[in-house]
Amino acid sequence: MSERSHYSVLLDESVSALVTDPSGLYVDGTFGRGGHSRAILARLSLQGAVLGFDKDPAAIAVAGALAQSDARFSAVHQSFTAIAAELAQRQVQADGVLLDLGVSSPQLDDAERGFSFLRDGPLDMRMDNSRGISAAEWLAKTDERDMAYVFKRYGEERFAKRIARRIVEARLEQNIERTAQLAEIVSDAMPFKEEGKHPATRVFQAIRIEINNELGDLEAALKSSLALLKPGGRMVVISFHSLEDRLVKRFFRRFSQSQDYPLGVPVTHDKLKAPLAIIGKAVKASEAELKENIRSRSAVMRVAERNK
Repeated sequence: MSERSHYSVLLDESVSALVTDPSGLYVDGTFGRGGHSRAILARLSLQGAVLGFDKDPAAIAVAGALAQSDARFSAVHQSFTAIAAELAQRQVQADGVLLDLGVSSPQLDDAERGFSFLRDGPLDMRMDNSRGISAAEWLAKTDERDMAYVFKRYGEERFAKRIARRIVEARLEQNIERTAQLAEIVSDAMPFKEEGKHPATRVFQAIRIEINNELGDLEAALKSSLALLKPGGRMVVISFHSLEDRLVKRFFRRFSQSQDYPLGVPVTHDKLKAPLAIIGKAVKASEAELKENIRSRSAVMRVAERNK
């Protein structure tokens, strides 16, 4: 698979917002196939550096090759929740952190990874397919009530209970182990179809978020960002669905406001200052980008800077 087969969403916009010091240290929290990392490296001097993180073994294989060809780049096979610990171990802070959330095009396009309802393959959906439980295992063991909660909470699926009941009925007849099998079950459970959207879209999203702990990992990474960013350092986050974007928006808004302390508690002036400043407005893909990559249509980029 070529590097260009993975389209890096909002590439110019995100890298321009992120890089403020050509000699700085930047973190690419979701390396993917390295589009953002390479673009960051192109803007750095010989003194600059990029640290790339990813849970996906296939992504880390590509990252390892980049590390061999450019001494300014290092790869870490971990979730972006490990960024703070990794930087603490190296005794450094970052000049910028980029989080490009969600599932990548290579993951979607590889039927064996099990992310797509459009390509039949094993029901896996793990970002790191070397550990954790697969989507098939989750469907086999989860009770109807919990399943419906996940579909409603992470997929915002209005027919969550109906779909969960149908899945439980279907697994009594045979194990649900293929993406096409699950997509058909979900489709049959729908009382009507939404025009322009596959019936299984929300359920596949919900299962993926659940088994990869995507929102939990994002919340943990955002909380640790305050300590790992240098003053003046920036955090750039690209979200792909409303649950992610709301979480990022709330976090940026909360920490861009002065912190509240109980009356009578002595605090210094710097403690009263908001830790973050929101930079600009939310950014979406341009018409030109959408013509090249329709998957960019749901992307939303937000930027915040650590106050000096």
